[in-house]
This record gives sequence, structure tokens and C-alpha cells, in this order.
Amino acid sequence: MQATSSPQSSSLIPQPSSLDPELTAVILTLNEADHIQACIESLHWADRVVVFDSYSQDETVALAQECGAEICQSHFENYAQQRNAALDAIRTDWVFFVDADERGTEPLAAEIRSAISERPEMGWYVPRHNYIFGKLTLGAGWFPDHQLRLFKHGQVRYERPVHEIAVVDGEIGYLENVLIHHNYRDVAHFHHTQRAYSTYEAKILKEQGVRPRPHNFILQPLRQFHWRYVTLGGYKDGRHGLRLSLYMMYYEWVKYRKLAWFWRKR
Repeated sequence: MQATSSPQSSSLIPQPSSLDPELTAVILTLNEADHIQACIESLHWADRVVVFDSYSQDETVALAQECGAEICQSHFENYAQQRNAALDAIRTDWVFFVDADERGTEPLAAEIRSAISERPEMGWYVPRHNYIFGKLTLGAGWFPDHQLRLFKHGQVRYERPVHEIAVVDGEIGYLENVLIHHNYRDVAHFHHTQRAYSTYEAKILKEQGVRPRPHNFILQPLRQFHWRYVTLGGYKDGRHGLRLSLYMMYYEWVKYRKLAWFWRKR
């Protein structure tokens, strides 16, 4: 099934032939009605688009069907499990994982077509342009923000429940053209997400036997700020980069506060 009715193809994108490997874009969704149509439309150059849905309660599935996407549904346990379930459900040559708040671009499409047809690598990192609060953010660790998303089918499995890790059987390369990521629509969204991440990361530290020391509550946040603002170039984004670096400094402190709480309650 074709993913969607395609707009007129750009000359940038090589037109696939019957001899070319089949490329399937897979979008994991849960209540992504605000994003799903634009995401699917940005992937018109894939041979197939599969929306792998966790039983959304909004219009995600209906809107995806209107765009011509194939629909699969599976109950969500964790991110690694869901991506592995998608891999098991699909038969194709290559898989390109895309989140609903991400958008493909035509230069990226052309590069992917070339890579999967001509290169020996089994997996590919894709750089991202992150738009945070609507602003393209190139410092503080948000660029190039490489994501391992493009795989030869059958050569990858995912591990770790959150911030899942792709384990690829073969060589891995780096693409040059970007995937667009509409990340953190506003400050409230940013804080909600970072609170969840800080809890998860504190649990990981607890499982590793790490105990917080008094100096951790001062030095670790300061190191986080220096890393984000200076080492990773947050200063290049002006006040925006300063604000993000301060936010991440704060959540480093929150992480250690939660770690201390986990040790007290055991």
C-alpha cells in the first residue's frame, strides 16, 4: 500500500524502480492527532508508511488512514518493546523510524535512497534540527542530535525501556541531511518531559548503586550548565540557549534530589 497520495516528486529524489530496496517509514503513535497528517505527508517518498499505534483515544488512526498510511496497533509496554514489535510486524527491506513530531525533507529523502541502494552499512544515524519553543536550536546539545533510525530489516533490535538503544548487526554510518523535529512546543511541555526523564535517570543511578553525596547537589548541576552552555555551545543561541542550559542545570539537581529520595525510601 502506498503511504499517501504524493505531491509532485522533487527532482532531488531518485525515483525507485522495482529493483530498488523497499523502504518503509514507521511512525510510533499515541494520541498524535495534532501531528500525524503533517508527518505522513512529509514521508511521501517512502514506499510505505506504517503507523504503529498504541490504541490512541483521539483521531490519530482515522487521520492516518485518510492519508493512506497502513495501521498496526499494539499495547505499549515500553519504547524498546514497541519498536521491536513494529519490526516484527513488518516485512520490508529497510525501516526508517520517525516520530510523529518529526518531518522528513527532500534532501534527506534523496540521501536515504542513495544510501540504502549503494552503501554497505546496516544502520544509519540521522541528524536533527530541533525546534524548541518554535525556535531552531543549534547549541546546548540539540544539534546535530544524531538519532539511529534507518536500518536494514532484520539487522537491529532495541534494548532498554526508555531512551532505548538500537543494537545493529553490522556497520553504522552517518547521514548529512536533517530530520526536522518540532521538540517541546512550550515551556510547560519542556518541564513535564524533563521531570519524567529526571525520575527515570535517578532510578537508573539507584539500580547502579550510585549514592548521592552532598557535593553532587552543587557540582553536578554546575557541570551540567558548563557542558550545555560552554562545551556544547548554548551561548550561540543567545538568551534562548542560556535559558535551556539553566533549565538543564536545574533538572540535574532534581535528578540527584530524586536519587536521594529513592535511597531513603528503600
